[in-house]
Amino acid sequence: MKICNIGRRDLSRVYGLLAILGLALITAGCSDKADEAGKQTGKESSATAASYRVLDYFGVGNNVYVRALTTEPKNGALWVGTSVGVLEIDLKTHDVRNTLTRKDGLANEYVFAIGIDPQGNKWFGTNAGGMSRYRAGQWKTYFPMHGLADYWVYSFANKGGEDLWIGTWAGANRLNLRTGKFETFVKELVNVWVYGIAIDSKKRVWFGTEGGVSMLDGARWKSWTHLDGLGARNTKNLAESKNTGLGTRSRHDLGVLSGGEATYNPSYVFSIHVSPDDTVWVGTWGGGVSHFDGQTWHNLTTADGLAGNIVYSIAQDGRGNLWFGTNAGVSRYNGKTWQTINRQSGLAFEHVYAIAVDAERNDIWVGTQNGVTRIGTAIRVEPKGK
Repeated sequence: MKICNIGRRDLSRVYGLLAILGLALITAGCSDKADEAGKQTGKESSATAASYRVLDYFGVGNNVYVRALTTEPKNGALWVGTSVGVLEIDLKTHDVRNTLTRKDGLANEYVFAIGIDPQGNKWFGTNAGGMSRYRAGQWKTYFPMHGLADYWVYSFANKGGEDLWIGTWAGANRLNLRTGKFETFVKELVNVWVYGIAIDSKKRVWFGTEGGVSMLDGARWKSWTHLDGLGARNTKNLAESKNTGLGTRSRHDLGVLSGGEATYNPSYVFSIHVSPDDTVWVGTWGGGVSHFDGQTWHNLTTADGLAGNIVYSIAQDGRGNLWFGTNAGVSRYNGKTWQTINRQSGLAFEHVYAIAVDAERNDIWVGTQNGVTRIGTAIRVEPKGK
């Protein structure tokens, strides 16, 4: 991989604990292999067939993990949650606008989730520090004493209404943004460790947990596990992961490897996404990607073109392409064909923990260990409907 150091910016203020050293950019002109981005087969329209490639990269420090990425189109910002604090990046200039740490009011520097509500408030879910709300430069932190289910907060979801859904390691919360009242759900879930939440067009709420998927349809609950078809079979005979349940709360990296090899835990859901057509997409631990059509679960794995079978993150761009962050790179899937971007094609690190889409610029931002990579194409693709 050829790296072009186009510029170096001193970001020594960042986090107060760690200097983030300059934007070491990997540009389209730097890598001769940037267009050779993994598997791509079949025929697509010119708009969707364009080969995506690594455009640039900025580091956040050695052994720092990027766990959350969220775009804020109205403000032209990319919010980056790391294991040492939060960055606000200008989507147009890629400059750092702001850095947020415990000194500024953040509950804990290790940020696993970022949510933005309809009023533009920023919500940060932390590892063992509760949840912080950032509004107009003012902070408010929530702990279990305020109604939060747990100190470990891993996901947010809001469909433009007054309810903010919160996933924790001890159940899920529904927070009424108008009244400030918390409601907690524990026994209704298939498993209380909630890593992902998504809301469909019918306002059904989907929860990705350590033991399967649960769905709230009004007042009714339903759940699915590997026994119901969630997660592909263990055709590669991977070792079954024991990193689950009580006793693993202190593990930040989730221990997906055993002896250097990937492990298998197919009911364990890292990520969940609902497409505009209400198809539910789920990223599993070793079972690849599962999608639910309302009746049946269908699974996609490395045998189909997916980069890796451990799927940490899922996003969908304005043209309907699905992006999967895996333990072996990031894969784009348009429903028929695949394209994978990995270390060989310019990605800084294989494990992709977070993905965010900048629909206006057709950029895909991916978070890994040590930094954030921007992926895109020279062809400007307008979102559907424009």
